[in-house]
Amino acid sequence: MNGADTAWIIVATALVLFMTLPGLALFYGGLVRARNVLSVFMQVYSIACLMSVLWLAFGYSIAFGDGDSGYWGGLGKSFLSGVTTDSLSGTIPEVLFFAFQMTFAIITPALIVGAYVERIGYGFVLVFSGLWMLLCYAPVVHWIWGGGFLADGGLFGDIGVKDFAGGIVVHETAGIAALVIAVALGPRRHRTTPPHSPGFVMIGAGMLWVGWFGFNGGSQLAADGGAAMALTVTHISAATASLTWALWEKIKYGKASLVGIVTGTIAGLASITPASGFVGPIEALVIGAIAGILCQEMVNVIRNTLKIDDTLDVFAVHGVGGIFGIIMIAVFGEGTWLAQLGGLVVVGAFTFVVSVVLLKVTALITPLRVDAETEVNGLDLSVHGERAYDMNS
Repeated sequence: MNGADTAWIIVATALVLFMTLPGLALFYGGLVRARNVLSVFMQVYSIACLMSVLWLAFGYSIAFGDGDSGYWGGLGKSFLSGVTTDSLSGTIPEVLFFAFQMTFAIITPALIVGAYVERIGYGFVLVFSGLWMLLCYAPVVHWIWGGGFLADGGLFGDIGVKDFAGGIVVHETAGIAALVIAVALGPRRHRTTPPHSPGFVMIGAGMLWVGWFGFNGGSQLAADGGAAMALTVTHISAATASLTWALWEKIKYGKASLVGIVTGTIAGLASITPASGFVGPIEALVIGAIAGILCQEMVNVIRNTLKIDDTLDVFAVHGVGGIFGIIMIAVFGEGTWLAQLGGLVVVGAFTFVVSVVLLKVTALITPLRVDAETEVNGLDLSVHGERAYDMNS
């Protein structure tokens, strides 16, 4: 065991949890109507709790168990069976590796929340998120990070899919699942309502930015130069994408908005995530500069061309950003085109099919969408019996 590596991953674990609680909750909560902000907080918080228990029970074993099929890790490490304080994963305690990866299993289904806020059934959120994490996210983790069939020496030869911190594993899977649910739900009855608190959005985005240092820097699993470079390029991409998003808004609409610039931040962070362990600052500038414009244009495509109400633009920002980052790894020669594009196709198809099936199964168990009256009145009071603001907000 290396003490410095262990200390850094303990910090990184806390930072990644901080991304979800309270970062993502505030970011998403500020973008909805005032009468729905508590429902967003409740959904994100509940997912964090449920995924923690399920990751302990089965998720970690499916993702990082000792199974040799290449498709899943088996159930041999369920409830951390056989893992003690002396067990190691590389140079850190395995129980710490478990905890670090648990924070990824928390934030990935929590990202999907942005697609369905303001009209989703709370029971559906819990059932779908739990099943999806176990049956979609955890297997994909095994395929790429757990030595499965998409890793080095697998389906695509000696050089497998390169995904440093989750362009495919986190962002593509969450983005596609978000799109599936958004299409199934249909649009909100009040799509033109502006965000109730751009200030919340900025605070949440700032927390996500800070937490992302643990997300990407921690994925090095060591306190070394690689972690330092991952942290640095993460920051550069985020800053650059923020500026290009704001500039593109100014050119197109005459004004650059606060919500716009911080959404650009998230686009830059999502795009650099898979490449952060393979590129330097100049490449990060390029990735961020393109991401700020690319993701903004994809928001317009999803909203206005395809008429899909992906409420908080999960696919356009996270999904497209992660996919773009995966491709840029091949552009900069750090991965093969076959593996990078093949990985996107394989995981994309798998995620789509599993998400559709789980949506239909979950809808048989608990209602997918709240009724019209509940949606109009807001989910805070109708579903949770609480409200943060006056109902006239």
